[in-house]
Amino acid sequence: MSAGLTTHVLDTSREGPAEGVDVILERVDESGDDEMLVRATTNADGRVDDPLLSADEMVTGTYRLRFEVGAYYRAIDAESSFLETVPVRFVIDDVEEHYHVPLLLSPGGYTTYRGS
Repeated sequence: MSAGLTTHVLDTSREGPAEGVDVILERVDESGDDEMLVRATTNADGRVDDPLLSADEMVTGTYRLRFEVGAYYRAIDAESSFLETVPVRFVIDDVEEHYHVPLLLSPGGYTTYRGS
């Protein structure tokens, strides 16, 4: 797979993809300030249609993905959700590699990892 940054969201409580989750990608500079780069929404497959960063846009540094899951749970009329926003802060240290950051979500918790 070519270099770039992608993500997807799976709702483990519903055993499938999480459609309609707003995802915000930010670059975090050395002073800790954030610069919003991309805002996207997951599709019916729980994926963002285009890479969040293409191979040409990859720059080493610290990034944060913010998954707006509270609005997702309200939209599907879930009984409750402990979570409102899930932040995932990570480092891109090799712009020649592909970075995939999936989110496995439930109303009371989440997990993430560097996928392939």
